[in-house]
Amino acid sequence: MAEPELREIGPDKSLLLVDDDEPFLRRLAKAMEKRGFEVETASSVAAGSAIATARPPAYAVVDLRLEDGNGLDVVEVLREKRESSRVVVLTGYGAIATAVAAVKIGATDYLSKPADAADIMNALLSREGELPPPPENPMSADRVRWEHIQRVYELCDRNVSETARRLNMHRRTLQRILAKRSPR
Repeated sequence: MAEPELREIGPDKSLLLVDDDEPFLRRLAKAMEKRGFEVETASSVAAGSAIATARPPAYAVVDLRLEDGNGLDVVEVLREKRESSRVVVLTGYGAIATAVAAVKIGATDYLSKPADAADIMNALLSREGELPPPPENPMSADRVRWEHIQRVYELCDRNVSETARRLNMHRRTLQRILAKRSPR
């Protein structure tokens, strides 16, 4: 399969990474620095917005769900301060509604976690209007189902009965699913 044609990073190599998962943030920062970016990191909406206001980067990777709010708030600040900034939104809770919202406010792309540095680099540097390549190792259907159940479970404040009602499944069935390890 042909590799997508990537743009050069350009003269402004500034990259803002916003994620509240510290180990992931450190690994991604190191990987992106090796690829030629000048990385600045933040672990909250407040810190990300402050950096975006003071030093709007050419590129940004923003997690959707942060401890102090929604990463889309950082994307909006970036768009106000530097319209040409290329922003990729990352999330472990992928949903069509949030993907549409991210793109509407100016995100260049939307990736589900786990995304590696190569996927993020491809999204940041892909040409306008070009379709991204299909993932090398997509999540299995069982994994997607498990992720969806976990997301609804978290949104229901870890209440099994409420989660089962919203997913239209028996409570005991849900308890068995939650007790198992995540599929690969």
